[in-house]
Amino acid sequence: MTGFARGHGACGGYSWSWELRSVNAKGLDLRLRLPVGWDALEGPVRASSAQMLARGTVHATLTVARPHVAPIVRINETVLAAVLATIQSLASRIDAVEPRLDGILALKGVIDVVEPDEREEDRRTAEAEVIAGFQSTLADLAAMRRAEGEGLQRVLRQRIGEIAALTARADAAPGRRPEAVKARIAEQVTTLLGASSRFDADRLHQEAILIATKADIREEIDRLASHVAQVERLLAEGGSIGRRLDFLAQELNREANTLCSKSNDVELTNIGLELKSVVEQFREQVQNLE
Repeated sequence: MTGFARGHGACGGYSWSWELRSVNAKGLDLRLRLPVGWDALEGPVRASSAQMLARGTVHATLTVARPHVAPIVRINETVLAAVLATIQSLASRIDAVEPRLDGILALKGVIDVVEPDEREEDRRTAEAEVIAGFQSTLADLAAMRRAEGEGLQRVLRQRIGEIAALTARADAAPGRRPEAVKARIAEQVTTLLGASSRFDADRLHQEAILIATKADIREEIDRLASHVAQVERLLAEGGSIGRRLDFLAQELNREANTLCSKSNDVELTNIGLELKSVVEQFREQVQNLE
């Protein structure tokens, strides 16, 4: 499911911000971007995500700064001495303008800009605050995903209602009436007799049974109705039902395919094709659910 949330805060000399984005995925995939030196947060953050979310690719980015701590500028005396010695050595051989101070200081390694050392207790307190901030931001993300899920639930209820209506139409189709099935069997048996006069009674009986079996879609209709009832029950229960609905969508599609393959009636074939289309729409929306 898609969603976005941002949280920020401050603790002592630290300021931090979390940015969370989620997109659809079959499983849960948390992709973390942590500042250098903050790897200790990965375990608690992943544990919190697994407790609150079940599906989706979640991109989580943490930014940490110490805005009120003045950096320390240090001259690397060893590097500076080496640079000056090189300049003096070249001055006797090359006719050039003497280097400026800002040019020397701009050389890599001459100046080191570092932050003051952290106190261990300050760092641990900041880490605890950042983890709590992640959990709060994650709750906001989950709330946004739930709001989206409520909208998707209405769409899924509409689609499963259409599937139920199409199943009822297939069950009531004139082509399923016994007399219609008998007429089709008689027509096909007549065709078989016309193709060969050497059919014996047993073989003809077997062929008639096979044709009757293929024409019967009672089993498919019963399974469709059962799957529809399970979907309605899951939608009523709520929670993390995306994977179970995904499985039921596959089963609905399987029964719709079988109904189409068994059908030798135009109306039933059209119902089956329409059923396949609605089931596919249902399955696509299920991919967005947790």
